[in-house]
Amino acid sequence: MEENINNPLIPDKVYKSLPDILKKVTDNFSRREKDIVLTSALGALSSVTPNVFGYYHSTIVYANIFTIISAPPASGKGVMMKARMLIEKIHDYLLDGSQNQWNKYEQDEVEEEQSKKTKSGNNIILKIVPANISSAELYNFMNKIEDGILIIESEADTMGNMLSNDWGNYSDVLRKSFHHEPMSMSRKGDGLYISVKSPRLSIVLSGTPAQLKSLINSKENGLLSRFIVYSFDEVIDFRNPFIDGNDDTNELIRNQSEKVLQIYKSLKDRESQLKFELTLRQQQYFDQYFRNKQINLLRNGEVSSSFISNLHRLGLIFFRICMIFSVYRECDDLSQLSKLTCSNKDFILSLRLMEVYFEHSLFNFKNIDQYGLSENDEELLYSVEQNFTREQILEKGTELGIPIRTIDDKLSQWTRKKIIKKISRGVYKRF
Repeated sequence: MEENINNPLIPDKVYKSLPDILKKVTDNFSRREKDIVLTSALGALSSVTPNVFGYYHSTIVYANIFTIISAPPASGKGVMMKARMLIEKIHDYLLDGSQNQWNKYEQDEVEEEQSKKTKSGNNIILKIVPANISSAELYNFMNKIEDGILIIESEADTMGNMLSNDWGNYSDVLRKSFHHEPMSMSRKGDGLYISVKSPRLSIVLSGTPAQLKSLINSKENGLLSRFIVYSFDEVIDFRNPFIDGNDDTNELIRNQSEKVLQIYKSLKDRESQLKFELTLRQQQYFDQYFRNKQINLLRNGEVSSSFISNLHRLGLIFFRICMIFSVYRECDDLSQLSKLTCSNKDFILSLRLMEVYFEHSLFNFKNIDQYGLSENDEELLYSVEQNFTREQILEKGTELGIPIRTIDDKLSQWTRKKIIKKISRGVYKRF
């Protein structure tokens, strides 16, 4: 990242127009911390809107969004964990319920020993899932928990470290789940097969710029365009830890988390799904807004055409933010509504917020180094074991339609960039 990042703050008029729960949660913060809490809260709340959906490009989408706060140490980014407090009651509610069901199952099951073999702690239902799990465990949770899960971590390299090894590399899962694309995995050795028809995953992370690069090390990677990346480089002043009213703030957020739990239950108990939509006029404005953004970007030559995928995904993120605001604006009537229509107030609110996120997205696109892997290269490299031979990757390349000469060139480039290490003639190791 460059020094002296001067990315914009979210304007005060956004905070004045927020739904009541989000307004109360952010009121006790200011400037960057206020922005961090709001951005993180949106990511967390996007994981707890069961039975709410909308159509985007004629495809069903849900509210799930990915967010990451990128800033230096001592910048106050740690307040992003306040967002976790917002949904902890839901997490505990689901966890307690699944544990009670499991305890009852163990008591009632006659063949207790057999039941322990066929059922395990993997039957636990929860909302918050740690980042340091294997790809198989992540598949299992996403398959089992229909209304979605949340990964929230204050150190982005927790996830970055997982993406760097064989058993934990779920980069493709992140990319596919953003669009709810069907995915499956199988392991011949233990007979494992898991299929997830419509994965629903939300992500909230924070970390330093170096940690961000370990997670998203190339603008061509595909992951960057799926995240709201809010970045800055200010360092906060030291504050007396005994007079900042932190206990009051935490208690206020816990009170709001009880309301979030009730909203979750109200949506969960609906007999039918709740369709979210923009009005016709909003749809027309949306279309013109993003068309103009794309025309201006290409005309000004400010960035390469590869940023356009980021812009297009910001459109989907915008739609999802409208959905989240609408749910919490209409929280008292969710059980009775037959349709959820975005108000002009929430549409304009989302637009103002999107202007800020657009600038942050543009900045990060320009400043993420291109020393890493493209999305296609990553698919190829991670299709083989960590230690692999030239013959093995040539075989995978043939399956993907990549010429032998091209793969040999890639092996040379990856070796120079220290993405892989040559162990011996024709044998390589992925870092």
